[in-house]
Formats: sequence, structure tokens, C-alpha cells
Amino acid sequence: MKEKIVITIARQYGSGGRTIGNMLAEKMGIHFYDKELMKLASEDSGINEALFANADEKLKSTRLFKVAHSIYRGELIPPESDDFISTQNLFNYQAKIIKQLAREESCVIVGRCADFILKDYDNVLSVFIHAPHEYCMEQAAKKHSMPSKELEKFILKTDKHRAEYYEYYTGREWTDARNYDLCLNSSKLGFDRCVDEIITYINVRFK
Repeated sequence: MKEKIVITIARQYGSGGRTIGNMLAEKMGIHFYDKELMKLASEDSGINEALFANADEKLKSTRLFKVAHSIYRGELIPPESDDFISTQNLFNYQAKIIKQLAREESCVIVGRCADFILKDYDNVLSVFIHAPHEYCMEQAAKKHSMPSKELEKFILKTDKHRAEYYEYYTGREWTDARNYDLCLNSSKLGFDRCVDEIITYINVRFK
């Protein structure tokens, strides 16, 4: 692949979006990035990786996360600032890595508001993977052995956090189809066909 192409994937829990992203990367012979972004951001910033992992939990527990926005503007807070290890700056460094990857290689990036961070990049295809609640329950049950009611709460809570996280850093609604180039219902297509449809879209758009 001569042209560098980045596919960002946002996904509902249980829709198989992460699996589809992994399958896509493998089929295209390119790198797949998920939690590895935190490690790369830690190495770049010198900030302990554990702080990146804990940042989401901090946001979940604060009311500010639910009522305010901290929309990403592209800035980095310098080390001498008291806000250097703030949740905002931890996000900023992950965004820096995402932009760097988009310039340097073809890859698949899951989550982390990558579609918004790379919205001005011409070589980016943004995808949203979704599915009906019942299907997500079935898929999640394959990974988690918990009662149906607990699993349902877990799925709803996870998607609620993803929606709030996305809105906090982008000012946009997570499930709004206008944020993405391609929205796929994995329950109707299956994982393999979703991969094929994304590749078909890539071939048409990027020739």
C-alpha cells in the first residue's frame, strides 16, 4: 500500500468493533492500535503509563465529566505546568501519538476519539460499528460469565461512558452518523463482511 491510509473505529460494546478492527488490520497487513496508544503516549511524554490507564476512571467519577466539555484543540501543556499530568493533557498526548501515526503509517485505530482528532486528515476513513441490543448481549455473553441483568447493566454503563467521553473531548454526539464516513450494523453483515465492506469503501474512495 503506497498511500498511507488510517481507519478509525468507534464501536458499541458487544458489536464486535474491536474484533473487526483487528481482522481488518490483519487482512490489510497494517498495524492495529488500541491500548498500545497509552504506552506510546507515556514514552513520548515521560508520564507514567498507569496515569493514562487511570485517567478514564477519574473522569467517570467526577460530575464535571457529565456536565462540561474539554474539547480537544491540539495543544500540549508543558511539563512546568501544574496541569501537565491532568486528564486533559493525558488525552492531548494520546492525540499527538494518533496524529503522528496518521502521518507515518497505514493503521487501524480503535476508540480514543481518533475520528475527531484526525477529522482534518484526508487519508482517514472513520467507521462506526453498531448492532441491536440483543445482538450485543449475545456477543458480550461469550466473553463475560455473569447474569443477564448484570451483563445488560455492564453494556449500558460501558456505552454510556464511551458516549460521555466522546462528547467531553469532541463536543459531538458519539452515535451521530454524521461524525463518520461509514456506519455498519455488524449483526446484519457479520464480522467478515464488515471487513470486506470497509476494504471496498477504501478501494472506491482512495482508488
